[in-house]
Amino acid sequence: MAQLTNMGFRLFEIFFNTYGELRPDYLNNLKSILDSSGSAVKSIHPFTSGFESMMFFSDYDSRFTDSLDFYRKYFEAAGRLGAEILVLHGQHDYLYSTLSEEEYFERYALLHEAGRRCGIQVAQENVNRFRSEDPGFIRRMREYLGDGCCFVFDIKQAVRAGKDPYEMCRAMGDRLVHIHLNDNNGKSDCLLPGDGTMDYARLMRLLDDFGYSGDFIIEVYRKSFPNLDHLLHSRHFVEQLVK
Repeated sequence: MAQLTNMGFRLFEIFFNTYGELRPDYLNNLKSILDSSGSAVKSIHPFTSGFESMMFFSDYDSRFTDSLDFYRKYFEAAGRLGAEILVLHGQHDYLYSTLSEEEYFERYALLHEAGRRCGIQVAQENVNRFRSEDPGFIRRMREYLGDGCCFVFDIKQAVRAGKDPYEMCRAMGDRLVHIHLNDNNGKSDCLLPGDGTMDYARLMRLLDDFGYSGDFIIEVYRKSFPNLDHLLHSRHFVEQLVK
């Protein structure tokens, strides 16, 4: 974190990797680093994303209730850091599930409301191999829940799922609150913004149509860039893009 703030990065999404990182002492140290550089956290990502099918979208009601209590620890951590958004993956292996779409929407609504009471937006991300990979599902979710839902758009996840990223973005519409920016080409679905063939001008026009006023976070993997200078170059590309 300190290395990135020293390079001039000022807005972050924090991916928690273990329960210990939700402890107040860990969070206070992280907040100190952020405050000393004038940086901020926009969003957080739970380390339990891969377990959300079992936690929230099964037929075991008491586990849902317990999991809701557990996610309040994330809401508290987000509040301590000044974050506004928790990124939700949702249901994996949904093709084998007996849970209906309406049941999914109602479960999400309870989670969304729990977050709202803590000042946090629980935002459904489009994720490959999850129920949220389908633009049609996202559109129906928005129509069913209205203002009671919000979304995170991730370009690479749409490409990875074989979906049109612009269609996914359009499905989220005016309930889109956060964007994970990355790039792609015929050889890779996860590159730094500016290193692939993504038509960002088209994306920005689409976002203008929705009146999007959220932020843009560069989200790639460590193997997606050879060195930190390359990351810095991509940040300059994004800054010009969103002016």
